[in-house]
Amino acid sequence: MKNHLKTTLLFFGFIFFFNLLTIAQQKDTALKVLVVIAHPDDESGFACTIYKITHDLKGQVDICLITNGEGGYKYSTLAEDYYGMELTDEKIGRKNLPTIRKRELMNAGKILGITSFYMLDQMDNKYTLNEKDPLDTTWDVEFVKRRLNQIMTKTHYDYVLTLLPTPGTHGGHKAATILALETVKKLKPEERPIILSGSMGIKGDTSRLRFSELKGYPNTKMKVDSAIFSFNRLTPFGYMNRLNYKLIASWELAEHKSQGATQMYINQGDYENFWYYAINDDAGIAKTKALFERLKIVPYKPKKY
Repeated sequence: MKNHLKTTLLFFGFIFFFNLLTIAQQKDTALKVLVVIAHPDDESGFACTIYKITHDLKGQVDICLITNGEGGYKYSTLAEDYYGMELTDEKIGRKNLPTIRKRELMNAGKILGITSFYMLDQMDNKYTLNEKDPLDTTWDVEFVKRRLNQIMTKTHYDYVLTLLPTPGTHGGHKAATILALETVKKLKPEERPIILSGSMGIKGDTSRLRFSELKGYPNTKMKVDSAIFSFNRLTPFGYMNRLNYKLIASWELAEHKSQGATQMYINQGDYENFWYYAINDDAGIAKTKALFERLKIVPYKPKKY
């Protein structure tokens, strides 16, 4: 009788443990993230975080691309032979780059494990630091916000990732982040994803980028003025720890062959740092900390030869 009871308890204990494991696995696959960017190649700023979420945690990551990328023709010199057209000619570049750059983004997305792409095809006018250029002149802002709302309500994301809207960054980057923040804030509180903004850091840089908010845009106010979360691209793995995640960043950035200036950033950036917005619920800090702790885990077993 005692042996039978012991066997029964062990059996149900195993079932309980198996159910817990199954729930944990389901929780991983339920993780959903939306990346909102202005240009094809902007996702490169947090490529390794995306890769870890899709490959290690089996989460879903989608990309919403706001512009068609046509304004990137000035640095396409080497890509002219590759694509067989004079892309640095403005007329030719603006005509052909939207198709080329979407294809480049999708090739990069295959490496990163992107599930869905949403292309909003707004005009990529020119390089500017003024976010009002796209917001007031070249983008259909109401259309963009409406599409962002549709995307976010169709798929209930846990997180939205954007680029940090510092004064010195591209006006299009700032505009994309501003519209993403406006969209998130208008959702019902219980339906809001946690929105973060990313920026790359360099090993040994002790200056620590500070950012509290972009003047004139109260939604960009941060919980604190420094990055709370970070992923280390230099995390070692593989034989004799000779590999690290900068390989992934280089692979995906290399797909953006039409953008010579962007490709000059290959092998740069040691950390992907993320800021936490004040519009987020305070409870999300612990949740996000737990996520980034999981991203630190290296899944590859060491091998001996």
